[in-house]
Amino acid sequence: MSAVIEPPRTLVESVAAMRFPAKTDAILQSLMNRNTNGQLTQSEREELEALAELSETMALVRAQALRLLGRTPT
Repeated sequence: MSAVIEPPRTLVESVAAMRFPAKTDAILQSLMNRNTNGQLTQSEREELEALAELSETMALVRAQALRLLGRTPT
């Protein structure tokens, strides 16, 4: 027996709106620029990899939420 649980729309809207905070996004942008220029230290490379992995996971979850809402990513 399988039950379907419908999440509250406000929860789905919140997930669909998820973004990195401005400070974290600025760090990510800086790390990406430094990576492009070959200027990352090992610890910065690890931080960039972790942020990129988190960003990818967030994008997948956001896409699912947007699909539930009948919207597309912007």
